[in-house]
Order: sequence, then C-alpha cells, then structure tokens
Amino acid sequence: MEKIIFFGNGPLADNALRVLEKHFEVVFHAKERGDLEAVKKLKASHPELHGVLASYGVMIKEDVLELFEPEGILNIHPSLLPKYRGASPIESAILNGDNDFSVSVMKLVKAMDAGPVYYQATISGLPMNKVEIYKALAETGAKWIAEHLTDLPTPETQDESGATFTEKLDKSMSKIKPSTETAEAIYRKIVAFQGFPKTKYTFYGLNCIILEAHMLKQGETALIELPCKDGSLSIDRLQPESKKPMDAKSFLNGYAKN
Repeated sequence: MEKIIFFGNGPLADNALRVLEKHFEVVFHAKERGDLEAVKKLKASHPELHGVLASYGVMIKEDVLELFEPEGILNIHPSLLPKYRGASPIESAILNGDNDFSVSVMKLVKAMDAGPVYYQATISGLPMNKVEIYKALAETGAKWIAEHLTDLPTPETQDESGATFTEKLDKSMSKIKPSTETAEAIYRKIVAFQGFPKTKYTFYGLNCIILEAHMLKQGETALIELPCKDGSLSIDRLQPESKKPMDAKSFLNGYAKN
C-alpha cells in the first residue's frame, strides 16, 4: 500500500480524506502551519512518501515543495482551473449562478492554484446544497488520485489569460437586502454561506440565520415569505439568535406576534 502525507482542513479535506484512507496509508495529517516541520522530517527520512492536499489554508514554501519533486504535492482544488482560484471557489461558483461544478487535481506550486493540472472533471445535476457539492467534488478528486497516483500523466500548464480569483468569505457578507436583490441572488447566498458566514435577516423583530429556503413558484404560498426585488423566497428553516434551528411553522408558533 502506498503511503501519503495529507494536508488539509475543513469539509473538502474531510471528504477527500475518507476516500484516500481506503486506498493509502496516511502516515501524517498536516492541519496547521506548525505541522510543516514534521512533514520535512518525515519526507527526508522516507522519500517514498507522496503528498496530497485539499484546502490546507497555509502557504507551503519552496523548501517543502522541493521535497516532493518531481510529481509534487497533489492539490485537490474544487474548480475548473484556472477559473476560481483562491479561498472560496465553490461559494463563488454558487454566487455567480453556476449549476455545474468542477474539480481539478494539480501540482502545488508557490503561486496560488497556478500549478500544472493532472486531471479535471465537471459534475452536472448536483443539488444546490453546499455540503453535497463539497462532498461530490472532494470524492471525485480523491478517487482519481487513488487510481492514478502511481502512474501520473504529464500535467498540463494552465492558461493564465483565463485565470479568475475568489475572495475569502467574511461576516460582512451575511446581511441581505431583499428590496434591491433578486430572489435567486439571495437564495444562492443562503446556499453559498451555509456554515459560514451564514445569511442573516430580521423576522418579527428577531435577528435570524436563514438555514434553508427556496424560490416560490407562481401561485405557491409560504409560511414565511421573503419578498425580493423580482419575486419571493420561502424561508423553510431558520435559527433565531441564541436559539436552536427550527422550521418555519415552529418559528411562527413561538415568535410570530398576533
């Protein structure tokens, strides 16, 4: 069984690691910057170790990258590179109106997500659910690595002219403005911001996190309707500040004023 060092944190890493552990012996899991010293020692004493990364969040310097030459550290990046480089590729794709989602397996280099690409795939028909999108893309990338790690193809250089970059998510993105935003735009924010930074709005005087919603079709009614610039959303699950998550009916029973 081949042995790997795995670098990663968060949902992309968790889903990829579950697949990789079935095919490889993971001798070390680097989760933070301080773990890189242990990586250098391990790789120096065991040069046969491969490196696989998924959403590590730490810039890996050249002294570590050079240890894994010539195949390099394989990076599972959830976009069709060179599109959506950076910290929030899945969220940016959702916000931009994409319905198909992609994953690339690339060789990690010093420049952000700019290395040559070993493999790419695009998946259609995924539910508009960030958890499921992360899972599908991570598993697709990890399965390819499991099948090809010992016989990698020659990677292809990215076309820099097509590169786009994403921003790191932050709490300032949480607030929505239904009077100036379309129903689809707000719906996609709710999906993209699941987990963090979370989409927030005030219902019946209570600050709430919107957990689930859907766009109302013509003639459809909702227990909690959120009118937007060009239509309405049904708010299906929400969480009042400092309270437990609940469905729309439970919220109205507990907090709606007569």
